[in-house]
Amino acid sequence: MIAFRHFALRRGSRLLLSDIDLVIQSGWRLGVVGRNGCGKSSLFAALQGQLEADAGELDMPAKLRLASVAQETPALPDPAIDYVMGGDVELATAIRDEADAQARGDTEAMARAHHRIEELHGYDARARAGRLLHGLGFSPETHERAVCEFSGGWRVRLNLARALMAPSELLLLDEPTNHLDLDAVLWLEEWLRRYQGTLLVISHDREFLDGVITHTLHLNEGRGKLYSGNYSAFERQRAEQLRLQQIAHEREQAERAHLQSFIDRFKAKASKAKQAQSRMKRLEKISGTEAVRAERPFHFQFAVPDRLPDSMLQLEDVEAGYPGEAGALPAIILRDVRFRLEAGERLGLLGPNGAGKSTLVKTLVGELLPLQGERKAHKDLKIGYFAQHTVESLREGASPFDHLQDKAPGVSAQALRDFLGGWNFAGDRAFESVDGFSGGERARLALALIAWDKPNLLLLDEPTNHLDLDMREALADALADFDGALVLVSHDRHLLGMVCDSFWRVADHKVESFDGDLDDYARWLRARGAAPKKTESEGKPVESAADRRRAAAAQRESEKASRQRVKKIETRVAAIDEELTKLEQKLADPQTYNGPTAELMKLGQRQAELRKEKETLEAEWLELYELLEA
Repeated sequence: MIAFRHFALRRGSRLLLSDIDLVIQSGWRLGVVGRNGCGKSSLFAALQGQLEADAGELDMPAKLRLASVAQETPALPDPAIDYVMGGDVELATAIRDEADAQARGDTEAMARAHHRIEELHGYDARARAGRLLHGLGFSPETHERAVCEFSGGWRVRLNLARALMAPSELLLLDEPTNHLDLDAVLWLEEWLRRYQGTLLVISHDREFLDGVITHTLHLNEGRGKLYSGNYSAFERQRAEQLRLQQIAHEREQAERAHLQSFIDRFKAKASKAKQAQSRMKRLEKISGTEAVRAERPFHFQFAVPDRLPDSMLQLEDVEAGYPGEAGALPAIILRDVRFRLEAGERLGLLGPNGAGKSTLVKTLVGELLPLQGERKAHKDLKIGYFAQHTVESLREGASPFDHLQDKAPGVSAQALRDFLGGWNFAGDRAFESVDGFSGGERARLALALIAWDKPNLLLLDEPTNHLDLDMREALADALADFDGALVLVSHDRHLLGMVCDSFWRVADHKVESFDGDLDDYARWLRARGAAPKKTESEGKPVESAADRRRAAAAQRESEKASRQRVKKIETRVAAIDEELTKLEQKLADPQTYNGPTAELMKLGQRQAELRKEKETLEAEWLELYELLEA
């Protein structure tokens, strides 16, 4: 158990956290949320003993084993797998003692070290480290590569694997999904759900938080409030409180109307039934949170494009990659790419990091010329391109006003200031140097500069890496209302699910349409990981008539069991709906909020549990129904 009692933290003259009273129970998976600068990372620093409380107390068990992700990775010559194994400090010490004893010829010390390694389950440590590396996207041939040979993003993954390797009762993860692709994020979710200790995680990925956490700590205006349930449950509970206080009532009603029109628009979209159903599911997830959405500090939008050509961009039989230097052969990343983009299409690119998603986007932009084949673009095509390096390419020492004036030298200063104000660079902020901006503010400025050009095609490669949850929601709303076409690469499933109508998978040197939504993709990944691998020596067995009869009988029994399961699911879902209706009536009653806080938390937790169970059952029902239909 970890307890904060009247806890306060300052950074300079600024009071970050004040009078925090909080008890974190053993085994909780706690998401720490709040706007950038609210004190989330400082809270983690206090837990790690790096910051002393300015007031109050922080009580932690004396022998609590704590693991966290290091911010820096030294350029070591050690193999990656050895670096990850080093996360288990006790084991690394025992292995080193064994090696030293062997070098000295000290058999007694060797025996002691050997016994200690056995106690720590050290002889399967290499296999455990290998599984962590594999789950985080490292191919087997990279496990023995030196740490110093990896790029910055891959070193971040090594630090994450090293933290997961460490035996711990408390695990602190600050933005663990940054630099991960969707495949790795889904793997990490599964791993954290099985973690036995207490987890504290800071993340701006709401789908990741929903899949992992059991409790939410909201930091706001120096105070902390604990909520039971995942991030969506927190939003609903907070929305109820804000509604009860009648905060921003008019803005809430406008947001409700906007969200309803958004839902109505996709209800009528019969051409892509499965994607429309997925979009509806995500929209229903955030319905009832209008007060939280209205509380956001700002909204923005992309202007209506001047022209929208029907056939915008096409790749025909393209080989995409990088030309060789000094007579070397070119590096072919993607082969036989046939890709066509029409007006209004909204595509999400799926696949692991390094498979070629960024290469495809660069080829679509025209930054990379096809090694073979042809790229055809309409004469009226106007691309807005956000690359992973866009944030770093902003001019040091220059202000948002300077950057925009460079793009529009003949436009009046007032028009430029008005535009920047719509992107929350109002007043003096428009003239401040970007040197002091956070990563999120820089990303917001980069998006504003793209929006100024009124593009009719947005190509966005990981636009959310530096954005907090409020900014991600604002971006999702803006992209959902955008009239042009969109190609999006992101590990943020909420953003992908809200703005994309169809998905393409980039992997194994190929670009192929993926028939399904993000839930289907997650199931496909799990099924692929669970499928047994056949050896080349396995031949196809010859099936006899008796075998065929047995198989047919087994299939009939399976169908019967499936139909019975479908009926049970339908009965259970009806019961859940009935209980949810009663819970929602209680939560809508103002008297509920006059009672004990614990009772309110139980109601919110139960509501979250029922919604999660319903979602799981509906997914199972859909799979069974499709199987029976087939």
